[in-house]
Amino acid sequence: MKKDIHPEYHTIKVVMTDGSEFETRSTWGKEGDVMRLDIDPKSHPAWTGEHRLVDTGGQVAKFNKRFAAFGIKN
Repeated sequence: MKKDIHPEYHTIKVVMTDGSEFETRSTWGKEGDVMRLDIDPKSHPAWTGEHRLVDTGGQVAKFNKRFAAFGIKN
């Protein structure tokens, strides 16, 4: 294996959307950094089975306003 081509592998803390946390090893950030998740398996519709819209930057609101005349309801 070539030397000095791989990123540093270290321990970080991951905080889930419900506030629970765990430690894992990663190449993300620096030793001891905290990664706070916006979406995780406890809140993502693919795992929970419930559908909800995540409005990033008002895109859903902008779409609804633009196409409100077509009679599409939320």
